Amino acid sequence: EHWILDCVKDFTSREVKPEEITCAEHCLQKYLKMTQRISMRFQEYHIQQNEALAAKAGLLSQPR
Repeated sequence: EHWILDCVKDFTSREVKPEEITCAEHCLQKYLKMTQRISMRFQEYHIQQNEALAAKAGLLSQPR
């Protein structure tokens, strides 16, 4: 919703201006890059958590 306020300045016309299209495309690209980075960070975190659990399980399963 925020991109609309940034990209569209005139709501009196039904036509979309070329600069509005360009602005919307840039906003979409930024959004897609952001979601990709969040996804990558989530995957990294998930891998770290799994490794930590595996290491802990390995310590717990060793004979004393």
